[in-house]
Amino acid sequence: MVLETSRRRREDRPERFKRGVYLLPSMFTVANLFCGYACVVYSTRGDFDTAAVLIGVAMVLDTLDGFFARLTRSSSAFGVELDSLADVVSFGLAPAILAFTWGLWPLRRLGWAAGFIYVTAAAMRLARFNIQTSSLTDKRYFAGLPCPAAAAVIASTVYLYPWGLQDPRAAAPALAMVLVPAFLMVSTIRFRSIKAIDVGWRRSPSWLFLGAVALALVASHPRVALVVLSYSYIVSALAALAYSRLRRRHPATPPQPPPAA
Repeated sequence: MVLETSRRRREDRPERFKRGVYLLPSMFTVANLFCGYACVVYSTRGDFDTAAVLIGVAMVLDTLDGFFARLTRSSSAFGVELDSLADVVSFGLAPAILAFTWGLWPLRRLGWAAGFIYVTAAAMRLARFNIQTSSLTDKRYFAGLPCPAAAAVIASTVYLYPWGLQDPRAAAPALAMVLVPAFLMVSTIRFRSIKAIDVGWRRSPSWLFLGAVALALVASHPRVALVVLSYSYIVSALAALAYSRLRRRHPATPPQPPPAA
């Protein structure tokens, strides 16, 4: 009887391990959701430094849950829906609350209205991403600014200046920090995917060197480097859009054949 019980336990170990592996991506998603909730709590307490860092941690956890889901082949419809709901909190509601308590509250109704526009844009961006994932032909680009990148703009700005804004005239420029990413999320402008950057690292060692430079800058001057990285991502996409439209208006003329002798 003892031998039979021990044999059953050994046979159940692989099944328990598989269940644990399937739960791992969802645990990262729940941790992502917790960071979004904690960001709201710290924002209402006026601890903007910690609240901004929590959004950065949520971005790392959001990347890890997708990575482990692909690695363990444990992606499911439940995991996809849970991830979207967590992202609405961590990259929609939490950045909006952080921006309002940090610098938009002197504008009163205009400030919380701008935050609501941002939350709505994030929810629409995630809904569009969920229905377009299977139909996308070019996996190297996103249609519209990704929600984590939009949240990074707000979090990095607050992290650079965590003391907050008290005057309505100083708070007015902060509207652009919220509204511009909101409109970019619901736009159709193409933004580079992290997967495309990963492929670039494999093809060219220069990308790996640039990644090392970025890590060194973040480690040495995190507040300034994170602002530069988050804003550069948006500027690079807008610059690429302007360049492509300029090329369409002024196509390169084909070389003329040499005159006959």
